[in-house]
Amino acid sequence: MGNPGQPVSMDFPLTTPRILDRARVYADVGVVCRRPDRSLVRTTYGEVVRRARALASALRNLGVRPQDRVATLCWNHREHLECYLGVPASGAVLHTLNLRLHPEELAYIVEHAQDRVLVVDDVLLPLFETFRERVRVERIFVVPTSGKPVPPGYDSYEELVGSGDPDFAPPELSETSPAMMCYTSGTTGRPKGVAYSHRALVLAALATLVADSFAISCADTVLATVPMFHVAGWVLPFSAPLAGARLVLPGPHLDPRSLAELLSAERATFSAGVPTVWLGVVQLLEREPGRWPLAPGLRVALGGSAPPEALLRAMRRLGIRPVHGWGMTEVLVGIQSHLRPWMEGWPEERQYEALTKQGTPVPLLEARVVSEVGEVAPDGRTPGELQVRGPWVAAGYHRGEAPDSWTPDGWFRTGDVAVVDPAGQIRIVDRTKDLIKSGGEWISSVDLENALMAHPKVQEAAVVAVPHPQWMERPLAVVVPRPGQTPTPEELRAFLGQRFPKWWLPDAFVFATEIPKTSTGKLAKAVLRERYRTWSWR
Repeated sequence: MGNPGQPVSMDFPLTTPRILDRARVYADVGVVCRRPDRSLVRTTYGEVVRRARALASALRNLGVRPQDRVATLCWNHREHLECYLGVPASGAVLHTLNLRLHPEELAYIVEHAQDRVLVVDDVLLPLFETFRERVRVERIFVVPTSGKPVPPGYDSYEELVGSGDPDFAPPELSETSPAMMCYTSGTTGRPKGVAYSHRALVLAALATLVADSFAISCADTVLATVPMFHVAGWVLPFSAPLAGARLVLPGPHLDPRSLAELLSAERATFSAGVPTVWLGVVQLLEREPGRWPLAPGLRVALGGSAPPEALLRAMRRLGIRPVHGWGMTEVLVGIQSHLRPWMEGWPEERQYEALTKQGTPVPLLEARVVSEVGEVAPDGRTPGELQVRGPWVAAGYHRGEAPDSWTPDGWFRTGDVAVVDPAGQIRIVDRTKDLIKSGGEWISSVDLENALMAHPKVQEAAVVAVPHPQWMERPLAVVVPRPGQTPTPEELRAFLGQRFPKWWLPDAFVFATEIPKTSTGKLAKAVLRERYRTWSWR
């Protein structure tokens, strides 16, 4: 063991420039990105690494200091990947801005984060102009994704990269220093800033390479449909170069047809996204069978909200292996559900019962379910708040906001209500704010939504609590019918009655052409609750 006090292993900081170094092993592996005009640009990790190093060098020459914030207002493309790798390598903090937020929120976030530099797509300049006068960004660099000249009054991103050293050696960085920052979507109150350390990002990326996680390897082609401005793109911009996986970036084209084209033409073997995006893709593939042949063994990670069982069934019919997961801005990589080997022989219904659960935490992440009286028994029935801790879970918000989001013993309080079964499988039954309390009893809006979307005439559904003079709250269902279908409240209530007690069933159904979504593609239940808060019960 050596002398007492002598180190037993090397002091090797886990910093994101290690991913730059690793990507050089796969210098010839391709990176593909789609431009706004739908053309494809093809490059390699070798070129991306050279440009990322040049960007890091240029930022330091510009006077960007360690831990200064460099913001991006960009879609998924090559230059954004360069920022992911280059900005933290300079010692600065990459701050991705959610381009789907309201300009008022974007202005607040830029000022709250104190961003010094902004990198923005030329096609997003009209959005930036709506809040430019309310922010104090020192330099603005435009990415010419449309191929047009940079407008007057802005600096060129290409000239910035061209001024840097492509052989730049990053400075020694502390693995606990911040490398990246994202803001929560602000569904309740103001958005809050979440910073990720270098160590957190490296370990989270490693976690996605594990076989029982996303299992990303150099044999994969990753179609990164998760916006890179959302929760670090689920870490895929770090995972792919770390593993040497070929990477496909769809730019602003996230409609079902565009994604189906890329899935097929680029032979993607892994992708990810929120269920609402993949509902559209699956429906298109079912409507036009054989038009876009998929790579055998395609895996798709679903998260952001619970995917309906009907979506999981449709994906498996198409030969797609769904990976049901759960995570948050504060958690990055969280809980994932796979069919374990011993489940393969189970009856189909039991298999889907397992797949619809969020599953078990990825390696190194710990989870517990806690009620008001303490940690709950693993009986699969008793609900409590899901709490997590791990090496990439946020320890606090920027500027110390909302400290009560963490327990005194150091667990992050997710705000999700969950149950855990004897096998350790976690199932989220609702958000604390989305549970419906009717006559003193709890009703899960998520369970009702997933069941409704299994009806053959229903395309999408949301269930919210509406004030009731007798029962405090009652469930109201907002339903988007499938094209050409006209379901009735009576048949939907009868359909739900096969699975739930009578007092769970929605007292009213509203039929709509669409359901409002949040900036991250989740059902905007706060909007629906406000819309129907004065609902008149008959």
